[in-house]
Amino acid sequence: MDYKELILKALQARENAYVPYSNFKVGAAILADNNKIFTGCNIENASFGATNCAERTAIFKAISEGERKLKAIAVVGSFKEFTFPCGICRQVISEFCTEDIKIIIAKNENEYIVKTFEEILPGAFTNKDLEK
Repeated sequence: MDYKELILKALQARENAYVPYSNFKVGAAILADNNKIFTGCNIENASFGATNCAERTAIFKAISEGERKLKAIAVVGSFKEFTFPCGICRQVISEFCTEDIKIIIAKNENEYIVKTFEEILPGAFTNKDLEK
């Protein structure tokens, strides 16, 4: 997989962020199981609870288009430090991720780290737990 393509899409999505309160832009790009890419940015609201993260925006776009499995997600926030998905986003990722999903955390197209889902949310509660 070419991580740089996904990172570039996340960087482009980051530019569309609506962040009048935090001024902290985040962009995300996900690769669905059919190799289609969906992007998202964070969208803030004066009622902070109505704010949506970039990762969930991208995931919800994919789900609304009929996708159900995610193979990879790239996240770009700060250009100085690696910006990981928040706890809510990690839980949403767990609902739709494939067993071997790659989580790409990037500062830019050349500085990134790749994590497994288990590394960013060990022991996640998933829909498999409901089957027990």
